[in-house]
Amino acid sequence: MNPTALLLATFLLSITGLFAFIWSLRKGLFDAESTGARTIFSAGEIGHPEEPSASAEQQRQLAAVTAAQASPARGMAPSEAAVREAADRSSAFPAFVLIGSAVVWLLVASAAGLLTSLKLHWPDLLTEQAWLTMGRLRTLHLNAVAYGWAPLGLLGLAIWMLPRLLKTQLMGGRLVIVGAVLWNAGLIAGLGAIAIGLSAGMEWLEIPWQIGGLFAVGGMLIGLPMALMLQRRQVQHLYVSVWYMGAALFWFPTLYIVAKIPGVHFGVEQATMNWWFGHNVLGLFYTPLSIACVYYFLPKVIGRPVRSYNLSLLGFWTLAFFYGQVGAHHLIGGPIPEWLITLSIVQSVMMIIPVVAFSLNQHLTLQGHFSALKHSHVLRFIFFGAVMYTLASLQGSLEALRSLNAVTHFTHFTVAHAHLGMYGFVSMVIFGGVYFALPRILDTRWPKPALISLHFWLVVAGFAVYMITLSIGGILQGLILLDPARPFMDSVAVTLPWLQGRSIGGALMTLGHLVFAWHVALITARSGVFTQTDRIALHTSAV
Repeated sequence: MNPTALLLATFLLSITGLFAFIWSLRKGLFDAESTGARTIFSAGEIGHPEEPSASAEQQRQLAAVTAAQASPARGMAPSEAAVREAADRSSAFPAFVLIGSAVVWLLVASAAGLLTSLKLHWPDLLTEQAWLTMGRLRTLHLNAVAYGWAPLGLLGLAIWMLPRLLKTQLMGGRLVIVGAVLWNAGLIAGLGAIAIGLSAGMEWLEIPWQIGGLFAVGGMLIGLPMALMLQRRQVQHLYVSVWYMGAALFWFPTLYIVAKIPGVHFGVEQATMNWWFGHNVLGLFYTPLSIACVYYFLPKVIGRPVRSYNLSLLGFWTLAFFYGQVGAHHLIGGPIPEWLITLSIVQSVMMIIPVVAFSLNQHLTLQGHFSALKHSHVLRFIFFGAVMYTLASLQGSLEALRSLNAVTHFTHFTVAHAHLGMYGFVSMVIFGGVYFALPRILDTRWPKPALISLHFWLVVAGFAVYMITLSIGGILQGLILLDPARPFMDSVAVTLPWLQGRSIGGALMTLGHLVFAWHVALITARSGVFTQTDRIALHTSAV
């Protein structure tokens, strides 16, 4: 199997998809206005904000903000609310299993990440055991995030959203639970293998293939209910979030199986395939699922559909078209074909198109409703994540340029950039989605809304400190590495104060995660206390 041929095949497939999209636009197969964007709302629901995490006072203020822009809607009829409540109930347990697992892995990843950060400027910390060494802890942190917290959190939200988006009850819930069990079993075994020194040696792909296959099987089982439900959907139009989720659920098993085929990828070809997977799992799995959440939760909170539905579709197809080859820019200067590097740089820069389409759409949708950020916990997380997606993507496009790459490559700046996307975007969107979905899943309200604000400001403050210190330290490191007159150790010494700042930021973020996990434990402990009447009231209330 030739990795170059695989890359070219995906490139041609992307071109075919783009031409199909252009043809469909010319044939008028997409709505010229935002009719499709109204799919997520029931009759009479537009103008009716939905914010389960807000206090009663915040809900009233949020309703006042949205009412100032248009006449408030009458809200859903009780019969429609009952149908939605039934859809929520059908997905509640599978979604909770996935989200609950994600929260556990968030704590594991946070502990490993903070210890790893401390070891960078405190190398004698916990050196008695091999599994506590910096190399293994850093890998444990990466895999706990990449295969624990992020995917399980996003998949949990996707499983919960699908019945709402398709207006039918979840089918194949047991398949989801089996898939979650297999996924968690694979992660436990994989992290155990890494801890004892068994690793495939490729970033993002360290877990041995004999174990990693459980991710592919588990992912397929979790995604299968979507295929079953599409046949019984009660909507005429598939909302754009369904497009993003369907693509991500298809792309992940494909990416992982191709990357982990044993005995195929060697040497330079292995490095090429490694970064083909490493970047594509970010752009074609985590990113689509996160964008699907933004396109659902942001309009629901403010009670208004997205402003331009065609922009959302343009963003989807251009993401699929341009993202497939961007990973090779991590190999600039390496012994791989120059045309592949150039193609990667070009596609990295062209990623500006879907990013601008997404960002412009979010801005237009929120226009006139920005004051809602003061009253909605969910909206703060979702909006912050959307802004970080814009910044991370634009920074990535610039970082792919050879001139800037020469400074940032092999430095801590690249680590900061990775966290800008994976934490600033993906994790913040998951937090916001969980705060929206969990009250519906567990039939109760958040017991202490003040903890949500505390969580937000802790992680935002920690993230800001983390990003600023690590970015500055990385640039200084890169400039010294480019100076042939400076010894290598100068590039190490210059980063030490900035690495200490990184640990301070990481500690604040970890504290925020503990607050989040504690609040999830509190709402779980009081779950299921509502009667059927209470549930319908919760779903029809102006929240």
